[in-house]
Amino acid sequence: MRKIISFLSLLLLFSGSYAQIHDPVKWTTAVEKITDTEYDLIVKASIEANWHLYSQSVPQDGPIPTTFTFEPTDQFELVDNVTEETGHTVHDPVFDMEIKYFENEAIFKQRIKLKTENTLKISGEVEFMVCDDTSCLPPTFVDLEFNISGETAAIESPKTATKETVTAVKKQDESTNKSLLTIFIIAFFSGFAALLTPCVFPMIPMTVSFFTKQSKSKAKGVKNAIIYGVSIVIIYVLLGIFVSAVFGADALNALSTNVWFNVIFFLLLLVFAVSFLGAFEITLPSSWGTKVDAQADRGGIIGIFFMALALAIVSFSCTGPIVGTLLVEAAAGGSQVGPIVGMLGFSLALAIPFALFAAFPGWLNSLPKSGGWLNTVKVVLGFLELALAFKFLSNADLVLQLHWLEREVFIAIWIAVFGALAFYLFGKIQLPHDSPLTHISVGRLSLGLVVLTFTIYMIPGLWGAPLNLISAFPPAQHYSESPYGVGFKKLGEAGASTSSHGDLPEGAHLMAPHNILAFNDYDLGLAYAKKVKKPVMLDFTGHACVNCRKMEQNVWAKDHVLPILKNDIILISLYVDDKRPLPKGMEIESKLRPGKKLKYIGQRWSEFQTIKYKANAQPFYVLMDHNEENLIDPAGYTPDADEYHDWLKEGISKFNNKQ
Repeated sequence: MRKIISFLSLLLLFSGSYAQIHDPVKWTTAVEKITDTEYDLIVKASIEANWHLYSQSVPQDGPIPTTFTFEPTDQFELVDNVTEETGHTVHDPVFDMEIKYFENEAIFKQRIKLKTENTLKISGEVEFMVCDDTSCLPPTFVDLEFNISGETAAIESPKTATKETVTAVKKQDESTNKSLLTIFIIAFFSGFAALLTPCVFPMIPMTVSFFTKQSKSKAKGVKNAIIYGVSIVIIYVLLGIFVSAVFGADALNALSTNVWFNVIFFLLLLVFAVSFLGAFEITLPSSWGTKVDAQADRGGIIGIFFMALALAIVSFSCTGPIVGTLLVEAAAGGSQVGPIVGMLGFSLALAIPFALFAAFPGWLNSLPKSGGWLNTVKVVLGFLELALAFKFLSNADLVLQLHWLEREVFIAIWIAVFGALAFYLFGKIQLPHDSPLTHISVGRLSLGLVVLTFTIYMIPGLWGAPLNLISAFPPAQHYSESPYGVGFKKLGEAGASTSSHGDLPEGAHLMAPHNILAFNDYDLGLAYAKKVKKPVMLDFTGHACVNCRKMEQNVWAKDHVLPILKNDIILISLYVDDKRPLPKGMEIESKLRPGKKLKYIGQRWSEFQTIKYKANAQPFYVLMDHNEENLIDPAGYTPDADEYHDWLKEGISKFNNKQ
């Protein structure tokens, strides 16, 4: 009966004149018997074309992860965690970050062990979020039911791919390839940077001379040098394979949100940075080099391979920190092949020069002489590693919501790091292994000016500037000591500027960074609108709604739109993904899921939007009068500021005509 009521409710919703209800995921369940007491609970998600379902592990500030719960737990125990298919870790255009998600179909499995023989039925619930390329739906809850029959039940085979499916898979593969290409390019240039360190650069003429002089012919020398270069590639790629195998795809995907991994990565990069700055050297045991050198004397391909391994060991004090940083960055990206691709790019940059100089020995004469500039390269890399380390510490702080490393603190640290680097390049700071400096070269002066310019560029970020060039690194603008900008205060505080709203009314706050008076409580906002005789704008939004943030940053901030939002309407922002529990005793029974109570504040607003406005996508804007009647048809994501302005003006004009 409940299912019939729920179906009729949805049918009524879809009959609206501007129905925008999306239901792109269908869930089915099955049970597979493993032993007499162990079963696999299997959940299959069938996803409509152009939509994608997110993994159980997503990055900080990303979408809501897919989450499963099962009951009654007194009749069974869970064996390990819910497993999921490999999926794809790609660049998500909505959240603008690397995220693992599924398209077309996804299968999840939870193994259980029964405690009693009388268990016939197990209930569950899945919370999930789906997006397409332009919008996301609010977190949705679906009931699951599993019948334990003692017989094996299999999930049906995947359907034949449609044209839309093939297109979606192609897009997904293109995104994956794009992210791996980025890793490869960064690793390749990092390899060239390692080539210019004191541990590697002097080895080029020595190694090339060895092959050209010890070989009976030039062709033989070139061949041996190529084998040497290929050996370097194999050694580092094997390292990448090892990292991928140890962690596995699921572990790599979870790194970006795991607090301990981020803290460990921070400490690791900190050690690498201090090493590059000259405090100490990171070296492998000398016995390793001795044993490898002995194997290199064997000659032939095996001997050449061990010569390459000897290079890797001897140069570890310079290449180790770079390799470690690359592996950390590639692993944190979530792709299992990321570390392999990274090591391929790095090793190619190291290996190619040896092969080229062996083929054209005359080029050696054009190489600059070894000297203090090699240590300068190493120190510059140390400063870069130091700056990057704080990104991982920031990730841990964001996950725990400690607010120890807020936006201003992060930017201040980067200003200090890059400011110190600029002074170093100008010769004002000297470190332990630097040679005496009588003058600076034009190249060093130019690099110093670039770094100083970058440092000055970051300073306005302390006062709330967006800093688009480095937006991927510091915390978001709302995660700061002063979301309104340093030196600006909320209305009602001493010294604060005034507006038409005067002191903040009950339940109101100023939405950063534009100082728009806003309510998160529907009733308080409506009451205040009646008091000041202004129309209401309902803003159905979400903390994880990227297009909502785009509207706020790119449309609301426009000079002809912002004054309207600040002075002519009362804004009520209702967050459909607010995971705070409803106050005790105020739980509401769901009208869409009879028999279930709404547990969270966000569920209340999500269901309110679905039932009253026949829509479940965000952002969703409603202009209404004091009788809660629409002044104009609601609007969704509207990136055209002029169109949004006209929509606001039309609704406000109709409100004024009613007065």
